[in-house]
Amino acid sequence: MSPFRWDVLGVGFVLALPLLALYLRGDLTVEEMTGRLPWCLVGGYVVVALLRFAAQPRRKDVAGARADAGRDLDAATQESTPAP
Repeated sequence: MSPFRWDVLGVGFVLALPLLALYLRGDLTVEEMTGRLPWCLVGGYVVVALLRFAAQPRRKDVAGARADAGRDLDAATQESTPAP
């Protein structure tokens, strides 16, 4: 995933808004602000990566699903036969 995707840049900008407000208010100098802006981009990258990971649907293991289905069929045939 590229750190310059539109969603990463958008989240980074949202995270940088308080930083820009502190600069405009006069609490931060230009050097302090530009030193902290890359951390906003890193934070945006982390947030987007976590959201993309959490939004992915779970994949079932195909071999594991087939093995589970086979076990279910075996259990069903054993239950249907009467015991002598």
